[in-house]
Amino acid sequence: MMKTLFLQPPSFDGFDGGAGSRYQARREIRSFWFPTWLAQPAALIPGSKLIDAPPAGLTMKDVMPHARVAELVIIHTSTPSFANDVKVAAQIRAENPGVKIGFIGAKVAVQAGESLERAAPVDFVARNEFDFTIKEIAEGRPFAEVDGISWRNEAGEIVHNKDRATLEDMDSLPFVADVYKRDLRVEDYFIGYLMHPYVSLYTGRGCKSRCTFCLWPQTVGGHRYRTRSVEHVIAEVKQIQRDFPQMRELFFDDDTFTDNLPRAEAIARELGKLGVTWSCNAKANVPRDTLKVLRDNGLRLLLVGYESGNQQILHNIKKGMRVEVAKQFTKDCHELGIKIHGTFILGLPGETQETIRETIDFAKDINPHTIQVSLAAPYPGTFLYDQAVENGWLDATHAELIDDHGIQIAPLHYPHLTHTEIFDSVETFYRQFYFRVPKIASIVGEMVRSPQMMKRRLREGVEFFQFLRERHAA
Repeated sequence: MMKTLFLQPPSFDGFDGGAGSRYQARREIRSFWFPTWLAQPAALIPGSKLIDAPPAGLTMKDVMPHARVAELVIIHTSTPSFANDVKVAAQIRAENPGVKIGFIGAKVAVQAGESLERAAPVDFVARNEFDFTIKEIAEGRPFAEVDGISWRNEAGEIVHNKDRATLEDMDSLPFVADVYKRDLRVEDYFIGYLMHPYVSLYTGRGCKSRCTFCLWPQTVGGHRYRTRSVEHVIAEVKQIQRDFPQMRELFFDDDTFTDNLPRAEAIARELGKLGVTWSCNAKANVPRDTLKVLRDNGLRLLLVGYESGNQQILHNIKKGMRVEVAKQFTKDCHELGIKIHGTFILGLPGETQETIRETIDFAKDINPHTIQVSLAAPYPGTFLYDQAVENGWLDATHAELIDDHGIQIAPLHYPHLTHTEIFDSVETFYRQFYFRVPKIASIVGEMVRSPQMMKRRLREGVEFFQFLRERHAA
């Protein structure tokens, strides 16, 4: 087995571009997702090492001693971080000429040839699901015999091997918790709406929804929800409880954990026996009866992608959701005491100044506990990207989706709505949602009840206003 280093490279300060982040950018407040997509193949390779540099505050000086002795380096990359990641690969190649370097991630999964052409130091890229792909390479199998990769042969020609078969037996994957314990410090990972420290993992891959903007299902995970058995999930949860007694919350990072309601209820009932506080991603259509089962067995919060309050935009992005259903779902959550972190996207096809106001009013009306407002990001491999290119909504100067500081830009523009108008609407949204007397009172009450929460919210407030200042300066 080759001595293998899995690397999320150093990047912009506070850049959450890790192998678990759905939007690779700096956030309004400092936050980091666990690098689960790197940890999973790392768990398959004995003696491997995972370095997640941004959350740990590591520089290339810190990384290089490990890279110099590695025989194989696997780097997670993304559209926003690609140029930086190629530079990292070049540094490693200069220090360790004999090393094999591979890139993984949604970017190279759908732009394999183009990525290799722009990344001279990289030997291969792995397409689609790459867990066992990387394992076979680490075992020393010749590139020509490994399904699911594109690689550069000795003549410098790019070769595309056949696709790897989709993984069906999800229980064949080892626990990522082993790698977390070995290589990560869980306290380095922050998410504003989750209790700290938290731990996240996947119980399945794929999402049956067809949202045109969503990255992972269209590039790596697919649209079938393939799941681990309830017993396999609970065994890992028990291990996490043993390994991380400081954990205050467990997060299931499946694209839509509630895609399979009977299974979600079955897992919840087992979690209830363990006394675990947990949260998950959910669509805004979970029936009240299921919500009650989840709540009664430890569910604290749901991360819900509302995206827009305008029904036509929801149709345009194939969300498969009706505004009235989302309103009733949110009302049920409020009545049951389930907190919601609501996510919204501005600049989607069909957006106008009027629909932006409609979405802000919708958010204020349903009043989730916290919100995240993102800019529509057309990642390569998504329907939205193809649509944007075809219609001229995306130009070359905005193709990397972030600015020089790692902050999201507004990459899309329309004849009736400019980049600047969409970009400025994010701050308007935040201010109108949070700077309301009832919302301020709710936040202050939360702080008064908990000294720890007071310290945390004050820190987040400083980070939020600093973020807004940097957006203005950009």
